[in-house]
Amino acid sequence: MSQATAAGILGTGSALPDKVITNFDLEKMVDTSDQWITERTGIKERRQAAPCDYTSALCIRAGREALKRAGVEPRELDMIICSTISPDMPLPATAAFIQHGLGARNIWSFDLAAACSGFLFGMTLADQFIRSGRTRYVLVVGAELLSRFLDYQDRSTCVLFGDGVAAGVFGPVSPPAGILATEMHTDGQYAGHLYIPAGGTVRPATCETVKARQHYIKMKGNELFKVAVRSLEDVSRRVLESAGITVDQLDLFIPHQANQRITDAVRERLGLKPDKVFSNIDRIGNTSSASIPLCLDECARSGRLKKGDLVLMSAFGAGVTWGAALMRW
Repeated sequence: MSQATAAGILGTGSALPDKVITNFDLEKMVDTSDQWITERTGIKERRQAAPCDYTSALCIRAGREALKRAGVEPRELDMIICSTISPDMPLPATAAFIQHGLGARNIWSFDLAAACSGFLFGMTLADQFIRSGRTRYVLVVGAELLSRFLDYQDRSTCVLFGDGVAAGVFGPVSPPAGILATEMHTDGQYAGHLYIPAGGTVRPATCETVKARQHYIKMKGNELFKVAVRSLEDVSRRVLESAGITVDQLDLFIPHQANQRITDAVRERLGLKPDKVFSNIDRIGNTSSASIPLCLDECARSGRLKKGDLVLMSAFGAGVTWGAALMRW
């Protein structure tokens, strides 16, 4: 396969559960209020998967939609990357179920665990393989059913997260379109700020870990806020600089939908006008690795993204991980 000159997104797709959980619903479940949640997060509602839903099933729905819009057949895929921290099961990879469900060939398919930054990690890998000529079409899926890991006795976390899946088909494109620059990071010193204590090899599941509610998401929100804002601003500036693009040239900024206050702080630091920033956190909540691809799919379907637009994406998540990617649509 000959070397490609650029890699870009050929099509997007998404899958959201039908059930909506509003702030008023949460008022009946935990000591909180619509005002408290809205003022601190910007979230009004989020989606919750049904008991019969599972991660790979929603991934297959989103993947089929992305492939259809890209005009690519499942058998033409060379690789599937599933970014998730809420897989079907510990073993095997959720990507294996996606590959089989889509009817793709027995291609290289694997999971990637980088939390909220996962889709950007995945697209960076896809970019490298497509540019090198090793692959032509790569499906990258961001998928989370985080409601399975929420403690509805902890108002600091259960109000934040929602369920959703979105996918992008990456392939060769003609310049000046395509991915212009990416930069990714991990710093494990902050790992204890956002994690699930039990269920792994450190604390295998026992009756005691279940009783202690250690299989739910734990978070130090105030500490993460400071690190997130600083990291997102820095990596966004570096990616723009590496591509020779100024903030004024951007058509759209899509940050990870973690918290509206984080989005507003990063936007102000970058000097971006509000109308150049896309946010759906009020309707979707924080869907971790599905966050950015859900935004991309919504912008693509609504016409918010047009051919030739410069779009900057940045994310920050557990690990901690963070990164940014600049693309010309």
